[in-house]
Amino acid sequence: MRYMMLMLPAGYRDAASDARPSAEAVEKMMRFNKSLQEAGVLLALDGLHPPSAGVRVSSVDGKPKIVDGPFTESKEVVGGYWMIDVGSREEAVAWASRCPLNPGDTIEIRQVFEMTDFPPEVRKTAEGFEDPRHSAA
Repeated sequence: MRYMMLMLPAGYRDAASDARPSAEAVEKMMRFNKSLQEAGVLLALDGLHPPSAGVRVSSVDGKPKIVDGPFTESKEVVGGYWMIDVGSREEAVAWASRCPLNPGDTIEIRQVFEMTDFPPEVRKTAEGFEDPRHSAA
């Protein structure tokens, strides 16, 4: 089962667009990332620039509305993610529990939909779509 672990760092909502983690913080996170990799469960991971450097595109009356960050209405923001492949929700929680979190940080864990999660009529609508994870690079 694939799970996405979303890092919700405390205070990241208000971080300056040029904010970067310290070398010490990166070193701690790299040890955690290496443990995921060595266990063979890590599929992908990335850290994200702060919301102040982002942009949101939404639909208003059928037309795109573009808003530059920061997004003051947000309470929590995603600072990065890991995509892992583990045997159960409990295993995903165990991995997230090992992450070096700062006070106030949160990891949200969400299971990824697989086509087998859907009934046949829904799977049929996706026939012919090539999954980018399985295409040749």
